[in-house]
Amino acid sequence: MSPESARSIEPPRGATEAVLGVDTHRDFHVAAVLAMTGRTLGIERFPATASGYRQLHVWAAQLGNTFRAGVESSGNYGAALSRYLLSQGIEVLEAPGPGRAARRRRSKSDRGDAEAAARAVLSGRARSPVKSGTGPAEIARLYLVAKDSAVKAQRQAANQLKAVLVTADPTLREELATLSRRALVRACLELSEGDDSTDPVVRATRFTLRTLAERIEQLRAQVRALEGRLSDLVRCHHPRLIDAVGIGPHSAAVLLTAMGDNSDRLRGEASFAALCGASPVENSSGNRQHRRLNRGGNRQANAALHRIVLSRLRWDARTQAYYERRVTEGKTRREVIRCLKRYVAREVYRLVQEDRRDLSRTPAVLLVARR
Repeated sequence: MSPESARSIEPPRGATEAVLGVDTHRDFHVAAVLAMTGRTLGIERFPATASGYRQLHVWAAQLGNTFRAGVESSGNYGAALSRYLLSQGIEVLEAPGPGRAARRRRSKSDRGDAEAAARAVLSGRARSPVKSGTGPAEIARLYLVAKDSAVKAQRQAANQLKAVLVTADPTLREELATLSRRALVRACLELSEGDDSTDPVVRATRFTLRTLAERIEQLRAQVRALEGRLSDLVRCHHPRLIDAVGIGPHSAAVLLTAMGDNSDRLRGEASFAALCGASPVENSSGNRQHRRLNRGGNRQANAALHRIVLSRLRWDARTQAYYERRVTEGKTRREVIRCLKRYVAREVYRLVQEDRRDLSRTPAVLLVARR
């Protein structure tokens, strides 16, 4: 069945309004359709394939007018299904899990989880729209996945190179011990194994050091290429964001990934701050009025805000003046940084929305030329 035929499927005349809940897995999804009264209209299992997504949509449409759906793990196993349902005009929400307390009180099954996802939509527990995954934020997420793994592998290879050097032949170790990390990698790239008269252990050590150095260089080249792609992507779609003080391509990409491509996913700048863990949490008692750090939210986005604040504290005169004023008022350094992260979250949200409005008014020809 083609996507066009699936899109043309309409519910039978007089069908009741219903909601869809999906418990997602790697190889299959379990879907449940519930009437607005909470009555279960049907539960079925479908393969996690393109044809399976179409079958699920047709099946749900035959049971009722399904305009909303709750999908578990919409950023993982349910990402492709969420994109398909969005393309069919269905509002897709992230279905939260039942929680540990509920897990302890009742048994677990795929059918029960699918029903729970649909009931979360009915009760209003599922309120967050899923990420559309069809724009620059999704592209940035993919680049970040590759870059972060390359940086991690590069660091691991560098540590292994130094560990091998610790147990190496004293002559070789003394020759390389005083070099900086970059010079050490270059020197290891030029190492030769020697001839047949060279000690076999020394030959193996030289070969291992050269192999690790080559791996570090390859990973470094990958990181540079991915950084260039991230910079071009952010500058093309969000020039205001990348031009702000202290916001580099990596931090901008992390924040865009947390925000997602669909602007309706967040209700405002306060919602974005809460998503990044930059919103203050009330921690008052009696006469003591206090707000503490928010330890929830997206921690990668929170770390990006932290890097931006530290950069501005070092280079931005306006931020330095604000810091000095709040310290004079009795605030600790941690409290001032918390306030600054909240202000940065507000600024980032505003800049992203302005860039999106400009991008929506930019002709496609000019956008391609800008790239």
